[in-house]
Amino acid sequence: MPTLASAQTTAKSSLAKDKDLPATISAEQMTGRPDREVHLERDVEITRGATVINADRATYRIPEDQVEAEGHIRMRRDGDAYTGDELKLRIEAEEGYVLNPTYRLKKNNAQGKAQRIEFEGEDRASVIEGSYSTCEGPDPDWYLKSSKLDLDAERDEGYARRTTVYFKDVPILLAPGMSFPLSDARKSGLLPPTIGTTNKGGFEFTQPYYFNIAPNRDFTLYPKLYARRGLQLGAEARYLGQSYSGETRAEVLQNDQITKTNRYAISSTHAQTLAPGWSFGWNINSASDNDYPSDFSRTITTASQRLLLRDVALGYGSSFWNATLRTSNFQVLQDPVVPITQPYDRMPQLSVHAGRLDVNGFDWTADSELTHFIHPISSFVQGDRFFVNPRIAYPIIQPGYFFTPKLSLHATKYSLQNPTPGAPSDPSRVLPTLSMDGGLVFERDARFFGNAMTQTLEPRLFYVYTPYRDQSAFPNFDTAEADLSFAQLFSENRFVGNDRISDANQLTAAMITRYIEPTGAERMRFAIGQRFYFSEQKVTLGQVRNESRSDLLLSLYGQISPKLNIDNNVQYSQSLHSMSRANYGVRWQPKPKSVLNLQYRRDRVNKLEQMEMSAQWPFASRWYGVARVNYSLPEAKVAEGLLGVEYKADCWVFRTVGQRIPTATGEVTTALFFQLELNGLTRLGSNPLDALRASIPGYQMVNQPSNP
Repeated sequence: MPTLASAQTTAKSSLAKDKDLPATISAEQMTGRPDREVHLERDVEITRGATVINADRATYRIPEDQVEAEGHIRMRRDGDAYTGDELKLRIEAEEGYVLNPTYRLKKNNAQGKAQRIEFEGEDRASVIEGSYSTCEGPDPDWYLKSSKLDLDAERDEGYARRTTVYFKDVPILLAPGMSFPLSDARKSGLLPPTIGTTNKGGFEFTQPYYFNIAPNRDFTLYPKLYARRGLQLGAEARYLGQSYSGETRAEVLQNDQITKTNRYAISSTHAQTLAPGWSFGWNINSASDNDYPSDFSRTITTASQRLLLRDVALGYGSSFWNATLRTSNFQVLQDPVVPITQPYDRMPQLSVHAGRLDVNGFDWTADSELTHFIHPISSFVQGDRFFVNPRIAYPIIQPGYFFTPKLSLHATKYSLQNPTPGAPSDPSRVLPTLSMDGGLVFERDARFFGNAMTQTLEPRLFYVYTPYRDQSAFPNFDTAEADLSFAQLFSENRFVGNDRISDANQLTAAMITRYIEPTGAERMRFAIGQRFYFSEQKVTLGQVRNESRSDLLLSLYGQISPKLNIDNNVQYSQSLHSMSRANYGVRWQPKPKSVLNLQYRRDRVNKLEQMEMSAQWPFASRWYGVARVNYSLPEAKVAEGLLGVEYKADCWVFRTVGQRIPTATGEVTTALFFQLELNGLTRLGSNPLDALRASIPGYQMVNQPSNP
């Protein structure tokens, strides 16, 4: 789809400046009257501004500003080149014709030949019974033939009537009329149709139509025919202004032939600045049924998306505080095998944040929030939660060390309906937290694979104390235990959300070393960290925690060379003597359009262990292979896969890609893509480019300039 722009500039041809310039004439023989008519013979050249005409013979009629020429005609007009047998042209008006011409356009390097070209003004020409191609050479791989081809340089548009597109001299497309761009500018008209097949819908055919409403607004209709399901109507509207932007999509399938129901999906986002400091926006998503992402995984809702957010927010921000009022809830698309608990609705939520840095050396921040929680199941506990969390810190930062003591207070008050039997309807808590974060920074000159670097050694300690408070009678509206990570090691609360505040008497110890280039770029980083508990962790979400230390975290990231990157993370359980989580990744990209990614992932808690390989690689002259395989080791099967080839010619690309996508537990969608891209004209078939970019990190289009 064309890129939406906030402004559009139309550049007028420099030919407009030529009207005031004199004409320069040269030839081996000249006769006639200089004030009326001049006859020119042999090696004729007539020049006026950017227009140059060469011929064997010519007549220049001065009052009419008209040239009539014949014999080996060559004309250059603002970079465009034409040849022919006979020419008649009014130079100032840019009106006339050339017979039996060939032509080449500077803007997009297009070329062709015809019976006649008619010049209809400064930026317009018509090619009569002619051909058009952006391929080089006298025998192009692809070309179109039309009875009349209108070229409008000002609108960057070509329109061909009664057209046949040939590929390798074989007709592949017939059309009574078709338009195409002469540059990358947006324009209204039919977009290339897409053709594909999936195991859920069978054969698919989509014919989009694009409306270029304004430089900052557009609208696209994309009806799609599913052989097994029927006709789906889709539309997308986009808009962009100085103070607002948004996008809305909708898809409707009346009377699905398989389910015998009406199916639909809607997605809409909007962001707007109402006034200085004031903002407004929404993010609304909806689907007709639980199976929509499985049955239409290549449309709005992705294959794995099961929580559809509906959120509307109004915000205000100033230099040191901001506030947001929002309402939000989720539509849950259930997978019967792995059901999801319905989240609480926030109807509404008011949050306020304030803070200032370096107030007499102190940093202070404060967060508060008032939320009314509603659950679709009326028997669930519901109600209001109010909390306030002020924090004050005194950072001491010097070139070789830093130390930041910090004190915070978390006060919470509930007003509940349907509380747990025996639990109060208005529980509350006030919990202080003391933390101290400090570290040292050592530096030395070093070498890394022969290159001069600065190596750092950065030990760091982070202590947290929060007294215990029994919170078992408190509801759980939005809280879960955070996954262990380096960021979480230096967090004061083990939980995400505000219904639980973890008791803590703990110390995090970490060590980081980096190799830094003279430019400041980080070339290599190694980190190790662990949290030590000095008392039992009593605040939990059902799982008893009685550990003296957390899992050990190790991380190694680096650019070994300009062609080789590594990214490894390990979470090791010393009590179980095994890896709880692991992620090993390496990327080798020796040259543009050649990339190999290898990754191993393990998650003992979620019983996940996978090997993943993805690549884009040339395997023969002009041939590229593309692949991604996600292999589940416990199940000994391919969880997700993609395989295809691309062929790059000088002026066209052919792609064929097959993809296997898990859409639900025990269900997969398979899709097959075929695409022929005629550079500068259109893409025919189904579009695999989004799948390739998402599946292969580092993928580059083979017909685009190389991006090192």
